[in-house]
Amino acid sequence: MLRREGLSKLTGRERYVDDLPVDDVLWGATVRSPEPRGRIAEIRYSPTVDWSEFVIVDHTDIPGRNAVYLIEYDQPALAPGYVRHVHEPVLLLAHPSREAVRRAAREVEVIVEPDPPVLDFRIDPGPPLVQYGVDNVLKRLSILKGDVERALSAAPIVVEGVYETGAQEHVYLETQGMLAYLDGDVLVIKGSMQCPYYVLKALKPALDRTEAGIRVIQTPTGGGFGGKEEFPSMVALHAGLLALKSGRPVKLIYDRPEDMVATTKRHPSRIRHRTGVDEDGRLLAQDIEVVMDGGAYVTLTPVVLSRSMIHAAGPYSCDNVRILGRAMFTNSVPFGAFRGFGNPQAHFALERHMDVIAHTLGMDPAELRRINLIRDGQTTATGQVIRDGVDRIRNLDRALELSGVERRRREHWLFNAEHRYLRRGIGMAAFYHGAGFTGRGEVMLDSRVQVEGRADGRAEVLCASVEMGQGQITAFVQLAAARLHYDPDDILIAEPDTQRVPDSGPTVGSRTVMVVGRLVERACDDLRRRLGLGEGLGGDELKRAIADWHASHPGERLLGSARYEPPPGIAWDEEHYRGDAYGAFGWAAQVAEVEVDLRTYEVQVRDFVSVQDVGTVINPTLARGQVQGGVAQGISWALLEHCAFQNGALANGQLTNYLIPTSADLPPIRVEFSEVPYEHGAQGAKGIGELPLVGSAPAVLNAVAVAVGRQPTEIPLTPERLMALLDDPVPPAKRRESDL
Repeated sequence: MLRREGLSKLTGRERYVDDLPVDDVLWGATVRSPEPRGRIAEIRYSPTVDWSEFVIVDHTDIPGRNAVYLIEYDQPALAPGYVRHVHEPVLLLAHPSREAVRRAAREVEVIVEPDPPVLDFRIDPGPPLVQYGVDNVLKRLSILKGDVERALSAAPIVVEGVYETGAQEHVYLETQGMLAYLDGDVLVIKGSMQCPYYVLKALKPALDRTEAGIRVIQTPTGGGFGGKEEFPSMVALHAGLLALKSGRPVKLIYDRPEDMVATTKRHPSRIRHRTGVDEDGRLLAQDIEVVMDGGAYVTLTPVVLSRSMIHAAGPYSCDNVRILGRAMFTNSVPFGAFRGFGNPQAHFALERHMDVIAHTLGMDPAELRRINLIRDGQTTATGQVIRDGVDRIRNLDRALELSGVERRRREHWLFNAEHRYLRRGIGMAAFYHGAGFTGRGEVMLDSRVQVEGRADGRAEVLCASVEMGQGQITAFVQLAAARLHYDPDDILIAEPDTQRVPDSGPTVGSRTVMVVGRLVERACDDLRRRLGLGEGLGGDELKRAIADWHASHPGERLLGSARYEPPPGIAWDEEHYRGDAYGAFGWAAQVAEVEVDLRTYEVQVRDFVSVQDVGTVINPTLARGQVQGGVAQGISWALLEHCAFQNGALANGQLTNYLIPTSADLPPIRVEFSEVPYEHGAQGAKGIGELPLVGSAPAVLNAVAVAVGRQPTEIPLTPERLMALLDDPVPPAKRRESDL
């Protein structure tokens, strides 16, 4: 099936929030803190500006609770007198001229009496932050399985390592943006977002309005990657406050530098591994400590830490596992959701460490993984029994086969011995990712979907899941058309509008097709049942039945509906972090080939293979695109995307000095699927969006380690960091074949 909205995007006809024509609109701007921590002593307005022309909003204009609600009420919409990070919002301005309001924002000076900031999350507990009480720990979690200390003391070999990952900017094509206006007594919010109901739930307490007084509508969204999960609530609230005070429509659209410096990023991490193995390479004990930087406010950090820890021991069988995790408050701009949600950090550390173990044992890294990869009937770190029928070893072997690893190793050995300054290597990663919300998360979301039979016989899918470039519209059309035996043109997908569609949960967590798509199928079945039709009936017969129903029920709506029900046999102990963390996992193996230039210390990825099981592949073109895009983002995080922080804020907040890859910087990304259907997913599908990013960075750095004979432990591996790693500028040209 062709992409349903592809032509409008290709031709430039798609209207994003910044493109929407609005009469009598004001443009908004945000005045932010210049300091990471301190008391606001004074706000000075430049006498060169006629401030009577501007709408000005501060914290006293907030009618309800001064907080952007998500998990906790800790993050203020506008600083009430104390700031906790650079770029924290203090004031809002609005004016009919977009340029005038941006200039005016620069003419407001926020005077802060600074307190000493806490900027290093690796210190535990760190100098106390007054606002957080006794220490700076945002969240602590632990996972325990077996007796780790006993197993480590008995292990013949113990390998230790510490691995660090940096932040990462989302760099979605469309920046954050919202439009707010009053429609009678209803405040309407339109904008770029992943989760309309998150925005609605944040606006209600802050604006002291009921659900009936707020309407949230998602406009076409130019990318998200998690960056438009929680942060749009802040932008929507700011636009809404300006619209309520002015009585006029307000557009608040970030430019690229503001978007980069003020919004959330991937959480930086430091992860320590202490692993006991026997002489054959079998894992006897895994002792893991995960530490993350949460920034100044909670946002989604507890959930990111949770997912990181659940995946930290990897797709391997080990009877003795201890994972201790904590997320730290700092005076940095808050960190938040990003594709993979903590798992990329966990697997970078683990898969780098697996190669270090293999090197210590003098063992083939692939063989080490084959020995330890989970088989059906074995358990994860949380004690979840795996019984999905996926052949994880075959996936690894297939990735190695496609990459021609044995032939490439021989070629690399000859190439590296002969070339003066280029070194080549090949590396791998095996990994997994839980699809959907953790534990009882999906039950708590209580997602709902409706399918409406319209008077003309067509069917309309009503849900809150959003299209943000990943192909959700196309997938849902495809699922509904197959279920109802309709032509795709007879399927409509409703605009995500909180006054029109039910809450089907957020568009995050690799859940859209697997969870919400399954609800679409069930709602289609319910529509048929309401008409008294059997399961196999559809097409023209269904259209006639819908038309007949409307003829006898004028003015009424014909709705099939479905509500989330957990798969049978799923049990999760939230208190002890034990049991079935996810209904299904995606499994993958990736192989990267690199070339390192010892003159410039640049790393070029020459080839990349990704083999994964994501259940049934609904749309091969979209699925392949998701894998290739995720790999590209992982390679970029591994080698290029260095967030340079100063005073807790991004110092390189422009695309001139924050590097992301062009097509010329990326290798051929070869994709293959091994399809083992998941009985509780739409047509057997599991999640796909996050999985391919998870293993990309360790596969690349494992290849670099082979090429240069060193063990990098930090990403991004910039040329400067690689140069520091190679204390001898040019490693010996000739190496023993056994070193490979």
